[in-house]
Amino acid sequence: MHETLSLLMPGDFPQLHRGQLETLQVNLGYLCNQSCLHCHVNAGPRRKEVMTDTTVDDVMRYLEASAVQTLDLTGGAPELNPGFRRLVSAARAAGTRVIDRCNLTVLLEPGQEGTAEFLSENKVEIVASLPCYLEENVDNQRGDGCFSASIRVLRLLNGLGYGRELPLNLMYNPQGPTLPPPQATLERDYKMHLADNYDVHFNGLLTLTNMPIKRFGSMLVSKGGFGDYINLLRDAHKDENLAGVMCRSLLSIDWEGYVYDCDFNQMLGLHTRVNGNTRLHITDLIGTDLAGNPIVVANHCYGCTAGQGSGCGGALEV
Repeated sequence: MHETLSLLMPGDFPQLHRGQLETLQVNLGYLCNQSCLHCHVNAGPRRKEVMTDTTVDDVMRYLEASAVQTLDLTGGAPELNPGFRRLVSAARAAGTRVIDRCNLTVLLEPGQEGTAEFLSENKVEIVASLPCYLEENVDNQRGDGCFSASIRVLRLLNGLGYGRELPLNLMYNPQGPTLPPPQATLERDYKMHLADNYDVHFNGLLTLTNMPIKRFGSMLVSKGGFGDYINLLRDAHKDENLAGVMCRSLLSIDWEGYVYDCDFNQMLGLHTRVNGNTRLHITDLIGTDLAGNPIVVANHCYGCTAGQGSGCGGALEV
C-alpha cells in the first residue's frame, strides 16, 4: 500500500459521478530526466515503467472505437517513450486533439533532436511545467540549471510558433504546502517577467495544487505536516468546484493500460470500478459508456476543490 494512502482513506469527500467522457489521459511511463520535489508520480531517471508498443496499440484501438476528443499525454516525460511519436501521429491523423505535458528540459536530452519540430508540425498543444518564473525557485524545486534550460527550450518553441498560433501553456505548482495564488494575477506576473527578462512568450498559465501523494506526500509525512495540509485543503473546499473537477470527463490510463478516474488515483492504485469490477484494462472498456459511473474518491480529492479549484486544466475559478 502507498505510504500515504492509509492517511487518505477512508475519507469524507462527497461522492461524484462521471459525465460524458471527453479526455483520455495516458501516462506513457514514469521515466523522466528530472526528479522534482513536488512530483506526485515519483518520476525520475531510474524508473523502469514504460508503456510497451502493445499497450500503445491498445490505446490506439480505444481511441478509434470511442468518441474521445482529446488525448492528453503525460508521464514522467512522455517524449521518452519510444512509441510517443507513433501515438501522436495516429491521433492527429484521426483528428484528435493532442496535449503533450512537457517538462521542457527533456527536449534537450540525447535522442530528442527534432521532437520540438515534430510537435509543431503535428500541431500538438504543449502544457509545459515551469513551477515559478524565478530562477532560484525553479532550480530549488527541479535541480540546478533547470531554469536556464527551460528558458532555452521556451525560446526554441517560440521560434516554432508556440505561444502564438500554436498553444503553449505553462503549469505552476506552489513551492510547498500552500494553495496556489489567483491564477489570473499570477499569469500576468509570469508573462511580464518572462517577456521583459527573457523575451519568452506563452498563451496562458495553469495553476495546480500540490497533491499529498508520492514524493510530495512523503515529504509532508517526513516533516510532520501531512495532517495540517489535508486540513488546509478540506477547510478551503468549495462545493461549487465539484461540477468542474476533471474526473467527471477524463479517464486516466497507466503505463500498463489499466484504468483510473484520474492521474492522482492512478498514483494511489485506486482503480476505476465498473459494475463491481476493478483493475480494468483499457481494452475492457471498448464499447462501454461510463456516464453515471461512480468516481473513486478519497481525502486527496480536496486538492481539486480547495480555493479556486485545481486540475490538469488549471484553476476551476478564473
